[in-house]
Amino acid sequence: MKASIVLALALVLGTVGCKPAGKDSTTTTAKVDVAAEESAIRAKEAGWMAAYNKRDAAALAGQYEADAGLAGAGTAIMTDAASRRAFIDGFAADPALKVDFASDRIIVADSGELASSRGHYTMTYTDPTTNKPKTESGSYLTVYRKAADGSWQAAEDMTTPGPAAAAAK
Repeated sequence: MKASIVLALALVLGTVGCKPAGKDSTTTTAKVDVAAEESAIRAKEAGWMAAYNKRDAAALAGQYEADAGLAGAGTAIMTDAASRRAFIDGFAADPALKVDFASDRIIVADSGELASSRGHYTMTYTDPTTNKPKTESGSYLTVYRKAADGSWQAAEDMTTPGPAAAAAK
C-alpha cells in the first residue's frame, strides 16, 4: 500500500512538474494568424518598394529597428541608425535609382514575434566608377521582428547580387 501511495504521488508531482514555466491551468496561448501576418509583411514590402522608388530616405530608414543590420555586396554591415541613415540618404539621392523586389517565401514563427522574407530584386543605380546607370539583380533575405505597436520592423536585411534564388514550390 505504501508503495502505491508513493508511486501515485510521484506521478502527480511529475505531471505538475512538467508544465511549462510561467503557465498555469488558466493560461492559454493565443493562436497566431500566420496568413494575416504574411499579408502584413507583403503590404509592408509594397510600401518599402514604393519608398525606394520615391527616393524617400526617411521612409526607408523607418523600416528598420534601431539596432538592425543592413548589408549588401561590397559594404560593411551597418548595425546602427546613423550608419544605415548615411547609406540610405546617399542611395536615395541617386537620380537613377529604381528598385523592384518581391518575396518568394515568407515564414512567420508560430509565436508571431519573428518572420523572414526571402526574395529577388532588380535595381538600377548610378555606377560610381562609370557614372552611368547600372542594373543589378539578385536575392535578398530580411528577418522581421514584431514591434511593440504590432508592426513588423526589419531586424536583419541582406542583399546579394547574382541569379535570383528559385521560388519555393
